[in-house]
Amino acid sequence: MNICKFSQKTNPFKAGRLNLAINLINKHFKKQLYKYDMKEIYPWQKNDWVRLQELRKRPPHGLLFRGSKGTGKFDLAIQFAQSLLCQHPDEAGFACGQCPSCHWFSQGAHPDFCLLQPEALSQDAEESDDVKPASGKKPSKQISVDQVRGLAGFSAMSAHQGGRRVVVIHPAEAMNTNAANALLKNLEEPPPGMLFILVSQKPQQLLPTILSRCLSFVLPAPDAESAMRWLAQQGVKTPAVALAASGFAPLQAIQLDEQLGSEEREKLLRAVRQPAALDVFALAEALQKTEQVVVVQWLQQWSYDLSAMKLAGKLRYHPGEETAIKKLVENVAPLNLARLQSYLQGTKREAQHTLNPKLFMESLLFSYRQLMLQ
Repeated sequence: MNICKFSQKTNPFKAGRLNLAINLINKHFKKQLYKYDMKEIYPWQKNDWVRLQELRKRPPHGLLFRGSKGTGKFDLAIQFAQSLLCQHPDEAGFACGQCPSCHWFSQGAHPDFCLLQPEALSQDAEESDDVKPASGKKPSKQISVDQVRGLAGFSAMSAHQGGRRVVVIHPAEAMNTNAANALLKNLEEPPPGMLFILVSQKPQQLLPTILSRCLSFVLPAPDAESAMRWLAQQGVKTPAVALAASGFAPLQAIQLDEQLGSEEREKLLRAVRQPAALDVFALAEALQKTEQVVVVQWLQQWSYDLSAMKLAGKLRYHPGEETAIKKLVENVAPLNLARLQSYLQGTKREAQHTLNPKLFMESLLFSYRQLMLQ
């Protein structure tokens, strides 16, 4: 058996479809997991790795990696899984990269490893010409009950190397109710040597019974110094600004780097600094080709800093803007700032389904101006 990232639409145990499912899984697995050198961890994860080495002496049946988005939880889980399956890990606990187990892992073909995640995370399914959903539906963002039930075949097999087997579920909160209940049965009576690693940024959405059967492994937010140094090494031009704008999530900061220097974002920030002079129609025209959700996120970060400056005299997302933001909020009521944040939170949900981007932008900017000038 090969890597078993079971999809919602493909049951790899049905005759005639096993090879196709495995091929697609392996293509995605290899692409997603080996973007980085598997002998390396992020600099802010060094202490976390040391803690994991203590756990590997007597690993639990269930382990919950919990932490903020964009901090490398999934990468760390994969690193730990490979190290557990490696036949000759080094003194620091890293996989050797040379043994047969590491070769299988690097090819996405380890018989003792299984990855469960939503179809929406499988980019190959969208990009490959030979993988087109017959129904034309978008890939699911959930982990289905069929995917979890598919673990029965994996669990029934003895470990290929006679040792551990590892299942990584990412993100764990993507399991629907039926899937979560199905997983609970596995956690209650796990096969010998089986380790379930759940990766979650929203553990509060998991069933309490699942939480009680997993050892919580909290991954703290990266320290700013290590994160900024790493971002600079990745070619990010303004590490401090990118890190702040991402909510101190380095992996997201890389994605935001291009947005931070974009002409659209600069136009928006220049305009919202002076709500009385804000030309709603002209700005909406300039922003209508920008993804609506992104614009709302920019305004949410701006709104957060307005409230933070008003109430605590601090900023989070816009370092260097203290003077302008302090002056802006002098005559704005705290209640209006709270209303602005609440409005933007609701608008973000609507932003994913807008039919008229320009009209959406106009409504968004009118509301901002009104709340700031009342």
